[in-house]
Amino acid sequence: MGNLENDVLAGVGARLRALRQARGTTLADLASETGLTASTLSRLENGKLRPTLEQLLPLARAHGVPLDDLVAAPPTGDPRIHLKPVRRSGLTIVPLTRRTGGVQAYKVLYPPAGRASTTKRQTHEGYEWFYVLSGSVRFVLGDREYVLGEGEAAEFDTRVPHWIGSAGKRSAELLTLFGPQGERAHLAPRT
Repeated sequence: MGNLENDVLAGVGARLRALRQARGTTLADLASETGLTASTLSRLENGKLRPTLEQLLPLARAHGVPLDDLVAAPPTGDPRIHLKPVRRSGLTIVPLTRRTGGVQAYKVLYPPAGRASTTKRQTHEGYEWFYVLSGSVRFVLGDREYVLGEGEAAEFDTRVPHWIGSAGKRSAELLTLFGPQGERAHLAPRT
């Protein structure tokens, strides 16, 4: 194995651990999500097992990052972010940033009113901000309800029970920012 290959693979374990911890996922949860054993995941994270492509692909998919991010491939000079939509709970969520940890930006498409998979309010640690790009949204925060149209924005403490959905006959499109807690709440696979 050449020095470049050693250098590229050397930091994979630490990156895998950081991604898993940023999502607040246990080894057991990640094992059921990827089909790898918790023992294999632990050995990968500790650098005791050299990762294979067959192991890295499901891990990249589970963490929602490009394979290049896991292996810290040298930059190609291409600054474009290649958008890969994720479907969760009837929503289409498009990541707009590609760094791990911290505040993340997403474009979220909400189905027309009445087609949402749930109207259950949720709470989680963190703070969230959203901007309505198109359509209108019904925003429930605590005991209050708001309808926001194109060009309007809201920010709120996510420890307050909240729900967001389209308020009209067409889909609503939002730009939203949230941190790791919000990412876990909105993007974690439903069990």
